[in-house]
Amino acid sequence: MAATSSNAVPATDAPTWTNDTPLFSPTTRCLIYNPKPNPIQRQLDFDYLARRGAARGRHKVFFGSQEIFLDIFGNIADATAAHPEADVMLNFASQRSAAASTSEALDYPSIRTVVIIAEGVPEKETRKLIAKSKRLSKWIIGPATVGGIQAGAFKIGDTAGTVDNILACKLYRPGSVGFVSKSGGLSNECYNILSRTTNGLFEGIAIGGDAYPGSNFADHILRYQAMDQVKLIVMLGELGGDAEYDVVKLLKDGTITKPVVAWVSGTCATMFKTEVQFGHAGAKSGSEAESAQAKNAALAEAGAVVPTSFEGFEQAIADTYAKLAADGVVPAFDPNEPEPHVPPTMPVDYETFAAEGRVRRATGIVSTICDDRGEEPTYGGVAISDLMAAERGIGDAISLLWFKRDLPRWATRFIELVLVLCADHGPCVSGAHNTIVAARAGKDLVSCVASGLLTIGPRFGGAIDGAAQVFLDAHDRGLEPDEFVADMKRRGLRIPGIGHRIKSADNMDQRVKARNLVLNVDGAVANAFLDLWASSSSFGREEIKEMTQIGYLNGLFVVARSIGLVGHSLDQMRLKQPLYRHPWDDTAYYCE
Repeated sequence: MAATSSNAVPATDAPTWTNDTPLFSPTTRCLIYNPKPNPIQRQLDFDYLARRGAARGRHKVFFGSQEIFLDIFGNIADATAAHPEADVMLNFASQRSAAASTSEALDYPSIRTVVIIAEGVPEKETRKLIAKSKRLSKWIIGPATVGGIQAGAFKIGDTAGTVDNILACKLYRPGSVGFVSKSGGLSNECYNILSRTTNGLFEGIAIGGDAYPGSNFADHILRYQAMDQVKLIVMLGELGGDAEYDVVKLLKDGTITKPVVAWVSGTCATMFKTEVQFGHAGAKSGSEAESAQAKNAALAEAGAVVPTSFEGFEQAIADTYAKLAADGVVPAFDPNEPEPHVPPTMPVDYETFAAEGRVRRATGIVSTICDDRGEEPTYGGVAISDLMAAERGIGDAISLLWFKRDLPRWATRFIELVLVLCADHGPCVSGAHNTIVAARAGKDLVSCVASGLLTIGPRFGGAIDGAAQVFLDAHDRGLEPDEFVADMKRRGLRIPGIGHRIKSADNMDQRVKARNLVLNVDGAVANAFLDLWASSSSFGREEIKEMTQIGYLNGLFVVARSIGLVGHSLDQMRLKQPLYRHPWDDTAYYCE
C-alpha cells in the first residue's frame, strides 16, 4: 500500500461531500493498493507538470528530476490511519481480490472514491459494491477502468497515457469540459480532440468497460451539471446495456441543462450477421434498444448534440463550444494562439534516451578479464569449454584471469605448484590460528576463512610482493648480493622473503631445499616468478614492475592459503570443540 502524501489531518469524523464537489482537486491525496511502479511514476509525472507538491516516504520514485520516497504500508487500516487526508484509493488488485479490498476500503470514513483497475471482477460482487457505495454516498470508478483525471489538479491510474500525451492534450491546466466515457483508449483520443477544439478538459472519467460499472454516465454527468467549472459536457458511450438512456431521461426532464455532445460507438455492429462481442464485457447489444443507432437517436431526440458518425464528433464539439464562447459562457478558443500556461520541462528517463541513441555515459565498472554475455563465459577471451580440455588446469584459469595471457603449460604448471606449496603452513601461523579460533567460537565457514585472510600482510604472506619488489629493484640497479644486503641495512629495512621462525639450515624447509635457507618460501616464489615473467617474453619491464606493486603475487598466496584455511575451518567444525583457550604452545597435531 503506497501513499502519495505524508500530510495529516484529524480523522475523527467523515468528511462532508456534496454532489457538486469534484472527485479530485489540486490537494487530493491517494492511497494505492497493490502498487505498480510505472503507473505510480506516471501519476507523479503529471503532478510535476501540474506543479503539485512532492510527497515523502519510502518507495523511491521521481518527482521531476528529484528522487523522492512514498510511504509503504502492510494493510489499508495502517495506511488510512497514517494518511487520513487521502480520500482516493487506486486499487491494482487482481480480479480475484479487487472486490474484497474495495469493500474494505469503503468502510473507512476517509476514503471517498475507489478506482478499480482489474477487468473481469465477478458481476455479483460488483453489484454488491455498487449497492454499498451508494448506501455510504461514496464513489467507485471501474472495474476495468484506466482511471480519471482533473486537468491541472490530479490524475489517477493510466488515464491520459504518456507524458507526451498529457502535454499534447494540455492536461496540465484546467479547461471547461466535463468528459465521461467507457473506453480508456478512446478517452485519450477525445482529450486530444478537446485540446484542438475547446479550451480543454476540466475533468475526465473512464467508467470502465464491464457490464456493471461502479458509477455510470448519468452519475458523473449529474456532477458536471452541478459543477460551476464545467460548461460543456461530452459523453462517449458504446453499444450494449442501457446506461445512456439514464442520460436521455435527465435531458428530457430538464435535469441536465448544460449542452451535451454525445456519441455512442458500435454502429458497425449491424453490418455483422450475428451478434458480435466487442472489446469490453458490456459492449454487446442484446436487443435493438441496446444498439448504438438506437441510443444515438434517443440522445439526439432528447436534445444532445449527436453527430452522424464518430468522424463528425470533433466538429460537433467545436461548434458547440464556439456557440458557448459567442454567448460569453466560455472563453473564446483560437488554436493558433500560443498556450498561455507553460508547464515545467519534463525530464526524460536515461533509459529512454539511451534506447534512442541520444545519450552516452561512461561505464562505472569495467572488466577486461571475462565476459558472460555470450552462450558461455570466457576467461581472457578463451571459452570455459576450451579450458576443460586435457592438460588444462587452475593455473591456466589464473593465467587468463590475472595476467590476461594464455601462458605456456610450463608456466601454468608452476602456478599450480605454488598453490600446492603455499596452501598451508600449519595451525600455528597467524592465518590458520585466527581461522581456528573463529571456528571454535562457532562462526560460519566464510567468516572463519575471512578472519584468517585478513592477517595476510607484509609479515605474513605479503612478503612475496615485498620480496619481488626489492629483488627487482636491486637487479635493475645492478647491485651485487652483498651490495644489496648492505643497502637494505643502511636504510634500516628488513629484507622480505628471507629466513624462517622455525626452519633453519639444520631443519630444512623441504619446499625450498636450500641448506643455507637464505630464501624462505615467500622469497623463493618471488624470485621464481620474476624469472618466469622475464623468460616467458610475454611481459615488458614496466608491466613486471607494476605487477609487483599491486599485489599479483600476494594474490597467489591468498588463493593458496584459502585452501588451507577452509580445511582448518572444516576440521574444527567437525571436532566441535568449544573455545576455552588457545595459547601458541598448546597446539596438538593429529594426522588421521
